[in-house]
Amino acid sequence: MIRDPIHLNNEIVCFYMGFLYIYGKKQLREIDRRVRYLEKRLDQCTVVDRLPLDRSIVFFGAWVTLEDEEGNQERFRIVGPDEIDHNDDYISMDSPVAKSLLKRREGDEVLLRRAGGEKTYFIELIEYVEPV
Repeated sequence: MIRDPIHLNNEIVCFYMGFLYIYGKKQLREIDRRVRYLEKRLDQCTVVDRLPLDRSIVFFGAWVTLEDEEGNQERFRIVGPDEIDHNDDYISMDSPVAKSLLKRREGDEVLLRRAGGEKTYFIELIEYVEPV
């Protein structure tokens, strides 16, 4: 039997407010941690605002079209690790695929190790998008 429903209701409200306070502090710590991480990343970032002089070589920012021996084509853009943003066409410049492609030319043969095993590709096309 509840002796004083108002008193019990106040305890529930106080408990809930305390929970919200603790949860809010936890969220604030997570936000602060993310802000510190992003500030450090910004200090390390370099803005690439021009195209390479030799556009026939794969560099950072290039769209690379690969063709396998069966004629299947795949197209990737080599971007920084913070730019991937869940886009399937973007690969990080730190990935093994991008490292295999960097400094290669159109027509070069590239051996890529992927989930299905090793596969040989040919670089069909290298494109660069003009910076805005």
